[in-house]
Amino acid sequence: MDEEKYAFEQTFSFNALHTKTFSFLQDKDTLARLMKWSMLGRISAQSFSFDHSFSPYSSERFALCFFRDPEVLSSLRKMEAGVWMPLDKPVVSVSVEPTPCTKVSMELFDPIYSCGILRPTGHVVKCFHDVYPDYDELRQMLQDEESEHYYVVGREERGEFLFSLFKHLCLGGELCQYEDTIDPYISTTKQIYKDLISVQKDPETKEISVVSKVIKVCAFDESGRCFPGTREEEQTFAYLIVDPYKRHVTLFCHFYGVGNFTV
Repeated sequence: MDEEKYAFEQTFSFNALHTKTFSFLQDKDTLARLMKWSMLGRISAQSFSFDHSFSPYSSERFALCFFRDPEVLSSLRKMEAGVWMPLDKPVVSVSVEPTPCTKVSMELFDPIYSCGILRPTGHVVKCFHDVYPDYDELRQMLQDEESEHYYVVGREERGEFLFSLFKHLCLGGELCQYEDTIDPYISTTKQIYKDLISVQKDPETKEISVVSKVIKVCAFDESGRCFPGTREEEQTFAYLIVDPYKRHVTLFCHFYGVGNFTV
């Protein structure tokens, strides 16, 4: 049976892993930062086991089975007008975007420390912007291709899940109170990344490598886009993070808006 035919016919079923916990959703300091960034109560992670071997070429089929699975649907919620709602219509299709995930250290961010985005103290340099009154060089580097610093982190590196995670945290939610220094963003990125990603050590070379496969996902019902949001918004996102060896998958998502004000 050729791979494409196999990928099309393969079905997956899922079981919730209720015992799986994430330190970033329990650690008080992290929760306080997420509250400050207007992401608390809107950022989440849920894990499930699945029953067949996963291959990247079956990502779309895998995601479609995920969003149609009764066990997943029983716990899946989307946010509409600040209220958590179940998916009320069947998912008819998905879009999947494989996201490179190879990094096992934070070295990717080293260039940010020496290019003028930060002061020697680690404080972020402020800058003028037509729209945002309180703008800085870090957000400009993340968002604006015209920024002189846009490619201090190379094009390939910017595609990495680690960089995407950092960017999501820096941009935050609707009432985000931005940090004056880079350290809280870096430490929280590292914590969440370690929570979500599985690694393995080569017994001979002792090298550590990532085994997780990361897929950015969007689900559609008969009316159009339905998860993670009904309209496209950079800070409303969903990723399926697959450990193909353990046969575990984590749905990591965030719904842009006004976060909770209490931890």
